[in-house]
Amino acid sequence: MFALLFATFAAIFSLNSPNLTFDQSVLLVLKSRISHDPHNLLTINWSTSTSVCNWIGITCGSRHQRVVALNLSSMGLTGTIPSELGSLSFLEWLDIHHNSFHDSLPIELTNLHRLKYLNFGNNSFNGEMPSWFGYFAKLQSLYMYGNNFTGVIPSTLGNLSKLEKLILYNNDFKGEIPITIGNLSNLKWLYLDDNNLSGHLQSGVFDNLSKLQVLSLTRNQISGRIPNSLFKCKELTYLSLYNNSMEEIVPIEIGNLTMLQYLYLSYNHLKGSIPSSIFNISSLLHIGLGSNNFFGYVWSNMFDYLPQLSYLDLGECKISGRIPMSLLKCKELQVLFLYDNRLEGSVPSEITNLTSLVHFSIGRNNISGQFPNPTPLLHWFDVSENNLVGEIPSSICNLSSIMGLFLMMNSFNGTIPECLGNLSSSLLYIELQKNNFHGKLPKNFAKGCTLQSIRINNNQLEGSLPRSLGNCKDLNLLDIGNNYLNDTFPNWLGYLDQLQVLILRSNRFYGQVNNSDVKVSFSRLRCIDLSHNNFSGYLPVSFFENLHAIREWHEKKSKPEYMIYAVLNGKQYFVEGLSFTAKGLEMEFQSLLTSWMVLDFSSNQFLGEIPKILGELHSLIVLNLSHNSLTGPIPSSLSDLSELESLDLSSNKLQGRIPLELTNIEFLEVLNLSQNDLNGPIPQGKQFDTFTNDSYIGNLGLCGLPLSKSCNHNDEDTSDKFDRDDDDNDDELNWKFSILIGYGCGLVLGLIMGYIVITVGNPWWLTRIIERVQQGFAKR
Repeated sequence: MFALLFATFAAIFSLNSPNLTFDQSVLLVLKSRISHDPHNLLTINWSTSTSVCNWIGITCGSRHQRVVALNLSSMGLTGTIPSELGSLSFLEWLDIHHNSFHDSLPIELTNLHRLKYLNFGNNSFNGEMPSWFGYFAKLQSLYMYGNNFTGVIPSTLGNLSKLEKLILYNNDFKGEIPITIGNLSNLKWLYLDDNNLSGHLQSGVFDNLSKLQVLSLTRNQISGRIPNSLFKCKELTYLSLYNNSMEEIVPIEIGNLTMLQYLYLSYNHLKGSIPSSIFNISSLLHIGLGSNNFFGYVWSNMFDYLPQLSYLDLGECKISGRIPMSLLKCKELQVLFLYDNRLEGSVPSEITNLTSLVHFSIGRNNISGQFPNPTPLLHWFDVSENNLVGEIPSSICNLSSIMGLFLMMNSFNGTIPECLGNLSSSLLYIELQKNNFHGKLPKNFAKGCTLQSIRINNNQLEGSLPRSLGNCKDLNLLDIGNNYLNDTFPNWLGYLDQLQVLILRSNRFYGQVNNSDVKVSFSRLRCIDLSHNNFSGYLPVSFFENLHAIREWHEKKSKPEYMIYAVLNGKQYFVEGLSFTAKGLEMEFQSLLTSWMVLDFSSNQFLGEIPKILGELHSLIVLNLSHNSLTGPIPSSLSDLSELESLDLSSNKLQGRIPLELTNIEFLEVLNLSQNDLNGPIPQGKQFDTFTNDSYIGNLGLCGLPLSKSCNHNDEDTSDKFDRDDDDNDDELNWKFSILIGYGCGLVLGLIMGYIVITVGNPWWLTRIIERVQQGFAKR
């Protein structure tokens, strides 16, 4: 009897309690919330015809035969999380990272009280991170990185006493790091990079984190000093405060972190001398201290205890002295940043012993001596802005993997090795400007050339521009200005549809600028400087028609965007040092905005009228056509250049009036119309009220402010008619002149005919002529 009752109770209990079938029904609800399954992984596999334990991404426990793990990571799924998912009461592992799940998270997930691993990283969840994430008592790993979470980091996370890994990077969290994080005594990894965290690092956060191995707070807005309590975390192997607003000195106690392997403190406001204790941590592999306000000297035995060092960044630290010989003991060194300091002396010849070195950057120092011998594996070689002399050694030709060669602003001489053309299958950037190189450019840029930027301006180079540059399909910047190159306009560069900046200034180029034979022609070009050459002929209408990057309207960015070379080893390399004549001055740009649009054809021999099509270059900021032989009127279409800041048409032979419409260019800061043959009143109002006499000097026919010559009554009466083009004015003048001539002739003819009629009577031949004229007008 008792056995029968027990069996009945067990059957009833099994009917009312969740089981594997129940788990299957929950997962089918989840499947129904998947709106996009690009690989049909769930569409086909999650079927009631097979056991749920055989479904893709599902793991069942051997003891209870219930779903204990759900792993849908990297399947490209799009959908939402249903509240029913919280009913998988045996679930210990939940991983849906690298998908496109979105919307908010249901509070029912708190029912997953067995959960140990939770990974929602790299999805599209938004809103504030729920405080109930602090209720998963057994949770050991929490990954919420790469979403759109906002607000503060919930202080309730401090309740997760078993938590070992907290990964919240790449969201939009604000405020301070909650001090309750300090309760997580089992915490090993804390990644909070790429948020908007601010405030100071509170000392109490680190007091109890004795097991912490990784602390990464990169790219936030954290300020204040580095707390000494951080150095109690003796198991730290990775510490990154890179790109914050940390201040004050680095405490010497940082040397207590004897297990540290990776240290990144670059891009802060740290000051004082660099603690010598850092260089006693023999376990260090990476040291990043660059771009701070440090000062002081390097010392000779600085690197004696760092045999494993592979990455060293001391760039922009204001340190002085010589490159220490102890650095040459770091045989594993791959990346060396010493740029923008106050280092002196020569580069030790033993630098070639660093055979693993791939990135060598000592630019912007006071280094002297001969060209440093490059190491064989170099990808990046930067010795720019020093006092180096001599020729480029032939050993440069052995750098089969070289990507960037930066030699600018030294006193190098000799010729440019022909082998640079052979290296163009790996080379991306060649910067040799402002040296004393002579001879010709290499002519053997092969097919498959990967060059993106060539800057060889301000040297003494001769000859023509090598046609093999046409093989460099990715070229976006070419600056060969201020040399002695003698060639026609390189129309063939029009086939390089990535080209954005073309500077041929101050050479001996000649002939017409015509690209009618080029099908794909300069469509991305936005900075063109052909000034100070011998170009002739008419301004090229077809060339202007193809400047689509300038012709198109561009939305203004909320944040300025700069032209970037590359991002290597965590550093961005901006296009620096380009100079243009703008607003009457030669300006050098430390960083070139992507919105900077320039057209400079000045100081050549162009003739004819200014084409009206220039008014269609809507994004143009600088237009300089000065010092040519241009004639005719200033086209009123230039008023359509709404972004224009500098307009220079001086020293030409322009005629007619200044179009009144030019007053509508609201950003115009500099106007130079001097030394032309313009006449009539100067337009008044708006930006024109800011221009001085210098803008108009040498135009004897101009009158009105700011000139001292006042306009007469006739000029003022006709000042409201400036908006007509000169050809319309000519037509009007011809029409009035015709009427005047016709009126005079008619008067004379009428007097003669009247005399004939009076003296002769009504002659038949005169009557016949009048009838024919009347018939002709009737037909018209």
